[in-house]
Amino acid sequence: MDVRLEPQGKQLTIAGRRRVGELVRALGLVAGTVMVIRGDDLLTDDEMVEDDESIELRAVISGGVR
Repeated sequence: MDVRLEPQGKQLTIAGRRRVGELVRALGLVAGTVMVIRGDDLLTDDEMVEDDESIELRAVISGGVR
């Protein structure tokens, strides 16, 4: 699968079918700190990503109110 990490702009290729949660952990990321997006769909930790798909992992950034 092709994985794009934003906002870093990194592109990775990872072999094999994986659950989103497993993929996030395998990349050394903490669950809840990234959104996993396939096309226009936001994926949950238990969804499968196939070897031939492209996804984006986008950092979750929160801001406060002043």
